[in-house]
Amino acid sequence: MDIFSSVSLGPYHLPSRIVMAPMTRNRADRDRVPTPLNAIYYAQRANAGLIVTEATQISAQGIGYPATPGIHLPSQIEGWRPITRAVHAKGGRIFLQLWHVGRVSHPSMQVGGALPVAPSAVPPEGEAFTEDGRKPFVMPRALALEEIPGIVDDYRQAAQNAEAAGFDGVELHGANGYLIDQFLRDKTNRRSDRYGGSVANRARFLLEVVEAVAEVWGSNRVGVRLSPSNPFNDMADSDPVATFTYAVAMLDWLNLGYLHIVETGAHAGTAAGIRLDTAYFRRLYRGRLIANGGYDRARADAVIAGGSADLVAFGALYLANPDLPERLRAGGPFNPPDRATFYGGGDRGYADYPALGETIAAGG
Repeated sequence: MDIFSSVSLGPYHLPSRIVMAPMTRNRADRDRVPTPLNAIYYAQRANAGLIVTEATQISAQGIGYPATPGIHLPSQIEGWRPITRAVHAKGGRIFLQLWHVGRVSHPSMQVGGALPVAPSAVPPEGEAFTEDGRKPFVMPRALALEEIPGIVDDYRQAAQNAEAAGFDGVELHGANGYLIDQFLRDKTNRRSDRYGGSVANRARFLLEVVEAVAEVWGSNRVGVRLSPSNPFNDMADSDPVATFTYAVAMLDWLNLGYLHIVETGAHAGTAAGIRLDTAYFRRLYRGRLIANGGYDRARADAVIAGGSADLVAFGALYLANPDLPERLRAGGPFNPPDRATFYGGGDRGYADYPALGETIAAGG
């Protein structure tokens, strides 16, 4: 068994275990509507066993970066439909990643210049990426207890909108220092009510969102992405082993389509010898596991053959190589990613990376 083995995922039969990871590319239009160029980009990569889209905000409040797409307006639903049709026309499967950035937004991106919201009024270190360039993060506003069900409902509505747009399922972005992650980790969650304090309370928001979205899709077409030790966006936890052991054990009971683990910084803040990767979570989680963390073909085959993961997600490598499965099978060569064009812009560094045959022809 290797990365090219077929695999079931929820109700779907995937031709390979290769996943295109969610990657923010900042190429929606001014109204945060996907464009025809986005359809070309995703269709080029429909050869993946599964595509997980770039993070997509569930509401205007959830916005945190320029030119990121939404799924909360009718125009955005319409903008996503040509993308899902294009991927399906090539035999692909595509899940929409649902996103609320929480405290890492900025008043310039909020309706009426409002403060970003968060579990607690704990500002991140660093700078926000705004329409006018980088600006210092601000002190977020702690969500009132009575506001939280409304955000859960926003996730539910976004899931319904994703279904209307033709997606095959959804992934909840619970990683990388965004709102769900902010509730989970105790550096950002200082609440003393039912959403704070104990690990069970801090995991409550995640579990309520999963249940809400599963009401729309069925749990087996819902994925969750977690980053147990990733410090991105000034994140940390006093005991990540306890926090994420509990969260994953609870998710195990919900019959998810998959659990997607970001292995970046897997040792950070953990007890000596404990690495919070898919091998650790395999003992807790019986469903499909996706590993994500700079994998190449050899490491991907090894983690699948060893049973630690069922699928492997590729990020920048897929960005630069729209025919990545063919290149992995051939052992390369691989286009190098152009990091200067990762975020924003047009076709360059987005839909213009050459396929393998074109690379060989260009090289003579």
